[in-house]
Amino acid sequence: MSVIQYNELISAASAARLLAYAPYSGFRVGAALVTKAGKIYTGCNVENISLGLTICAERSAIATAVAQGSKDFAAIAVVTEGKKPAIPCGACRQVLAEFNPGMKVLTATTDGKVQEFDLAELLPLPSQGILEGSRDV
Repeated sequence: MSVIQYNELISAASAARLLAYAPYSGFRVGAALVTKAGKIYTGCNVENISLGLTICAERSAIATAVAQGSKDFAAIAVVTEGKKPAIPCGACRQVLAEFNPGMKVLTATTDGKVQEFDLAELLPLPSQGILEGSRDV
């Protein structure tokens, strides 16, 4: 991906962040997922008073994309407010790896700090030991 595409992805995640529902933590998160064909899907976090039922922005974007027929993801951008960019939680990393364990992960703050990772460095060996013998993973 080019710098222009990265900027577009971060911009889409920033816009999605403004739609977040975060009345309990005040921590609004936006995500933008891009397919290998260049289609962008966005998501935001949706909190719940029963915190375990909160939906992360990354999984929201994935669910939207899959519901619209896309599964060939190349990269995701996540935007939060804070001193440092926030990386996806472990559950989101595992869900992202389901579709592309080598995808690019961009994390950014609302004031422009950006970090880039390969998902494989954030979640090495995502399928080792899971469902062994039941299918090729």
